[in-house]
Amino acid sequence: MIKKTDIPLLILGMVSTFAGLGLARFSYAPLIPEMVAQGWFSASDAAYLGAVNLAGYLLGAVTAHWLSVRFGSPFLIRLSLIGIFLSFVLLAQPGWFIWFGLWRFVAGMAGAYLMILAPSLVIAQADAERRSSLGVLVFMGIGFGIMMSASIVPMLSNISLGVSWLVLGLVAALACLMGFINLNRIKLPDSNPSTEQASALKSAEPVATIPVLLKVSLILVIVAYGLDAVAYVPHSLFWVDFLASEGGLGVGRAAIQWFLFGLGACFGPWFAAWTSQRVGPHKALIAALLIKSLGIILALLPLHWLSNSMSSFLVGAMVPAVVGLTSASIAANFGLSRHQVLWGVATTVFALGQAASGYLMSWWFSMEASYLKLFEVATLIMTLALLLATVSHFFSTRKPS
Repeated sequence: MIKKTDIPLLILGMVSTFAGLGLARFSYAPLIPEMVAQGWFSASDAAYLGAVNLAGYLLGAVTAHWLSVRFGSPFLIRLSLIGIFLSFVLLAQPGWFIWFGLWRFVAGMAGAYLMILAPSLVIAQADAERRSSLGVLVFMGIGFGIMMSASIVPMLSNISLGVSWLVLGLVAALACLMGFINLNRIKLPDSNPSTEQASALKSAEPVATIPVLLKVSLILVIVAYGLDAVAYVPHSLFWVDFLASEGGLGVGRAAIQWFLFGLGACFGPWFAAWTSQRVGPHKALIAALLIKSLGIILALLPLHWLSNSMSSFLVGAMVPAVVGLTSASIAANFGLSRHQVLWGVATTVFALGQAASGYLMSWWFSMEASYLKLFEVATLIMTLALLLATVSHFFSTRKPS
């Protein structure tokens, strides 16, 4: 049960995932058809801008722990919220590809910092009995961001595409304000970067002492998490444009499917919290990957509103569920002192999979001019991720003291 004292932690975590992925990543998907239709960019250039965002996320994941040790997590969280705000308001007019690419890259980096540092901070500050629930529920922000962008972007794009960017910037500014307020409400033991550095250096030693079987389990989970990143790229980047163009739904009806994706993403963390409490985070992660695989398979069926809607909702629900359960599984199996380091490694592998998949799939689309093959590849990769996560459970037999 969530207590009153948990509210600042929950809001900070949700605002961070709302801005870090819900806005910085997923609000771009419904903008792609309009950017192409209004002549801002070609379809292939718009797809590459999505891939640039993934590259920024990768660099952010690689540097998050290193920078947090030197400057402190609170400082980086604040800076990232500001960066995401600027990445919207500075793109409200048609411009050069390089200018758009720069700020989509910044948004990606900032999103990675928020996705790594904020959940780790929430888990570290929460009471032990509510740590698992809070650590998963903070990812509801992803769904709220998707739903919000799916609701307002099609409506505002009829007025002006530039207005859509500005309104998203206003929303990012509100998220920034809420993040600042609730970060100040959290009583941190010591926000001095030098103290964090000492703590981080101490936490590096126990990582080397992880039992062999748990190391195998960790590697398999992280690889599965990286494959999950590869497999969900078609839904996270191309789903709206696929339904609008190849599916013949048009921008408006395709945006409804994106709203369902976001609705699912709001439901996913509740599913993750519920299953985690009953079967443990590792088994819950396996269940989430299975459901996500089924959701991607549905995208291969002949286009129909029911299969489209089921695919949108299920994949959307399992996006934050898989993220939250992977984080919770690492915390449960390897302890709090190791969580930020290992979660940073997992996020780096995830970001690498995303970036590589984003660029390769954007290139493939520019060659083939069809998205369907991408969803076929995604189905095979997600099945492999499910297999690895299942096998990893058999090695997860010991927990750190």
